[in-house]
Amino acid sequence: MQSNAPLAGKTIYVTGTQKVQTITELVERHGGEIKYFPLLAVQECITPEDAGWLQKLALYDWLIFTSQNAVTSFIQKLERNPIDVSCRIAAVGVKTKAELEQHGFTVDFVPTIFSADVFVQEFPQIAENNRCLFLRGSLAKNTIRDALQCDEWTVYETVPLTTYVQALEESLLQAEEPIVVFASPSAVQVYAQNVVPVVDWHYVTVASIGHVTTAALKEHGAQVAIQPRSYTMQAVIEQLIGGYEK
Repeated sequence: MQSNAPLAGKTIYVTGTQKVQTITELVERHGGEIKYFPLLAVQECITPEDAGWLQKLALYDWLIFTSQNAVTSFIQKLERNPIDVSCRIAAVGVKTKAELEQHGFTVDFVPTIFSADVFVQEFPQIAENNRCLFLRGSLAKNTIRDALQCDEWTVYETVPLTTYVQALEESLLQAEEPIVVFASPSAVQVYAQNVVPVVDWHYVTVASIGHVTTAALKEHGAQVAIQPRSYTMQAVIEQLIGGYEK
């Protein structure tokens, strides 16, 4: 195998909601193939209460974002209801931070590890008794709310997507060395319920983004082969490349 093509013959399956061009290019540059089969769909929650939440933003010292989807939905609400945002901002995740900065926001705090568990350990030292608002998805756990006693605003919802399940199953069965990447417990659940009865875990190499996702995979009987220290798709691909180069 050529040293510059460590992913030759390998197909990487991404189950998240977003197609990332830079990751596609990275995989292809190292000889692999990447396929996107989203198992989740994300949509903004639009409710009559949105205007009230926007008006109350001035009451909060901090806004907390843990996903790009929350940022995108928040921006969509601001576009329909323009208002100045003067709160400080905390973000979990490289992509979340970048999305906020792309829209002109300054991110004042990020945890050392991009997970809610670490966030609730480190953030209180910064926020102290400040009033915080967590902009969350419909499936977000109560980790942040319970630890920080903060208010919550559900700005988007995540729903299972089975549209591509049959195509995913057929592709996995035809691939020589399939590697399936999971970025959330929600995607794990959809996969376990719909794909595993046809394509058992032992047919694939499993990669996980984050220890919470890894815990969900193990609960469903999967053996996790890859979980990088940095909780990003980029880190997953880089670890795969480094592992196969050896």
